[in-house]
Amino acid sequence: MAAKGIPDLRTLLGSRRGGASRRDARPHRGPPEVRHTGRGSNADDAVRNTDQDAAGSRVSCVDLGYLHDPYAKLFALEPATRRLPLLNRGTYVRTSAIDLLIDRFMMAAPETAKQIISLGAGTDTRYFRLCDKYPSAKLVYHEIDFPTNTAAKLAAIQRHAQLHSKLRTDSPQDPASLGPGATTYHSATYNVHALDLRSLAHTIADATPQTLPNLDPSIPTLILSEMCLVYLQASTVSSIISRFVNDFLPTPTPVSLVLYEPILPNDAFGRVMTSNLSSRNIYLPTLSAYPELGDQRARLKQYGLADGAKAADNEWIWREWIPEEEKERVAGLEFLDEMEELDLLLKHYCVAWGWRDDGQGVFSEAWRDIRDAGG
Repeated sequence: MAAKGIPDLRTLLGSRRGGASRRDARPHRGPPEVRHTGRGSNADDAVRNTDQDAAGSRVSCVDLGYLHDPYAKLFALEPATRRLPLLNRGTYVRTSAIDLLIDRFMMAAPETAKQIISLGAGTDTRYFRLCDKYPSAKLVYHEIDFPTNTAAKLAAIQRHAQLHSKLRTDSPQDPASLGPGATTYHSATYNVHALDLRSLAHTIADATPQTLPNLDPSIPTLILSEMCLVYLQASTVSSIISRFVNDFLPTPTPVSLVLYEPILPNDAFGRVMTSNLSSRNIYLPTLSAYPELGDQRARLKQYGLADGAKAADNEWIWREWIPEEEKERVAGLEFLDEMEELDLLLKHYCVAWGWRDDGQGVFSEAWRDIRDAGG
């Protein structure tokens, strides 16, 4: 790969082959493996299939020591395979950034009940990790995804005592005894909703807002979209967010939205990225609607999150959010000499976070010292 070349994302995003560890310092130089999914013929299938790709990336990072996640392998359906060092670093930065925002939310007024709604949660392990990290927290956690994905998740929870032991035993539904193919689970602390998010978009015929069991309309709530809303049309996304911030969580309830999405589709790297994804029948409408960090901040304000709207790309997050000691630890995990390519990759993904406090200062206080790329 030429130092100033554009990485071929058909191999970067699809390769299952990793690089050499720092211990033997022998970088892999063979031809990268090109991975073809071949698992779905329509756009929804392609989107659903990205979840196991993400699960494999988390397992790769856990195996190499980037992340601590004892639950990642319990949800991965495919054999663990090592990702390229560039991709491992990207997954590490992505996870660390979102963890920081959520940790600050959890630590602010720890005695206060809080709620998290994870859109397109898939195999994400965050609820189980938060149970370990904040065992006494008053947390209501919701996950929303396609029924096929929620069924797979609940099946994994049923299989592993390490997972279902984290759920409340006083729930009407015992997760260990759910029937085969169960797609939903509801309790006072953890809820899995089998739902196509597009069904939440406002329509003329939909006069009565749909309800989500156990969603509390009155407690501070963080909504998380980690590569989820990016697959929908911008107008549909606006309608879905309006449903949450106006109907499910009306003022004066403090509410925030954390987004993880790609940016910069119009430069050479971005064009390769979008071309690669379209070859897999994956399209990202919000990428063209909100191509830069300023557009991401503006959309958050348009959603009614008027008390704060910030955004930072992953390259900024790596430089400014990750402590130097941690950078040294991560650098020692794998041999990585493609630093220009890494910077390019990191600059094309971002975290955007916005909030409405309604005078209560919940999110303003939690995130007051987290700087974005605007200063």
